[in-house]
Amino acid sequence: MQRRQFLTATLSGALLAAPGLTRANTADTPVKIIVGFAPGGGTDVLARLIGNGLSPIWKRPVIVENRPGATGVIAADLVARSPADGTTLLMAHVNSNAIAPYLLDGVKYDPRKDFTALSMVGVTPNMLTCAPTQTVRTVAGVVQACREKPGKISFGSSGIGSAQHLAFEMLKIDAGIDAVHVPYKGSSALLVDLLGGQIDYAFDTMTAATPFVHQGKVIAIAQTRKTRARSFPDLPTLAESGYPTVDAASWYGLVGPKGMPADLVAKMNADINTVLAQPEVRQKLESFGAEDAGGTPQSFQQIIDAENTKWSALIRKAGIKV
Repeated sequence: MQRRQFLTATLSGALLAAPGLTRANTADTPVKIIVGFAPGGGTDVLARLIGNGLSPIWKRPVIVENRPGATGVIAADLVARSPADGTTLLMAHVNSNAIAPYLLDGVKYDPRKDFTALSMVGVTPNMLTCAPTQTVRTVAGVVQACREKPGKISFGSSGIGSAQHLAFEMLKIDAGIDAVHVPYKGSSALLVDLLGGQIDYAFDTMTAATPFVHQGKVIAIAQTRKTRARSFPDLPTLAESGYPTVDAASWYGLVGPKGMPADLVAKMNADINTVLAQPEVRQKLESFGAEDAGGTPQSFQQIIDAENTKWSALIRKAGIKV
């Protein structure tokens, strides 16, 4: 039996044998990937890319379900309370699984303990962007504009407590500027207002912004990781532009509820890595600036733990309040 056939058969068996399943869960039962942001954003794009690759391997529908709101917390909470049978997964994001629990009141899940890590999908910088009508298009120019008009220049993000929001807060602190934060429920609405002139600038995920940058509809000013993404080698980082503390990446990965059986986790991880290794998927990820994809569940869990430590400490130190 070929490896893919074997994994398909064993995954189906593991799914059906996992605790908590009902008789209604058959090979036709879909696997849902819950996304905490609106359609069209970076998290949604990657979830659909991976879901489309997994469906033929698992021989069952893999459906992306959008549950936007509260920077991904609504979606994460839903998955945390779902049966640990592999049929409900979360496209985990730095916002919902490392930042929001330390900023928002009433978050009921523990991002370190209430999920089962499956695989990293990708790490991307965020982008500082503007519309083509904007004449100030450099980091130095943006900072100068904020200093000349304190409290008047607006920056959109994909939500309060998002990595994009914190990138903005980092720049404010490092540059010593006063500016206005305008939160949205996702990248799609943010882009509409950016292009419509309702906001001056935006911090957006590279995944969501890239197609618009390539089409000339959005201007990329800077990226937010310490090093430049391979897909944007000519785009400077905020760190190298004079603001070294700005290091705010977005990462994406698949997780399930806590308590998933070890054999099911291993099969799902193997299949996700198979999809991530497909040339067309790899090329798509790289075009979005998504790097460091794949790996073991254990390595992904280590990243989640480290990111929680990093962001919770920064939020306390900076005194960021929602």
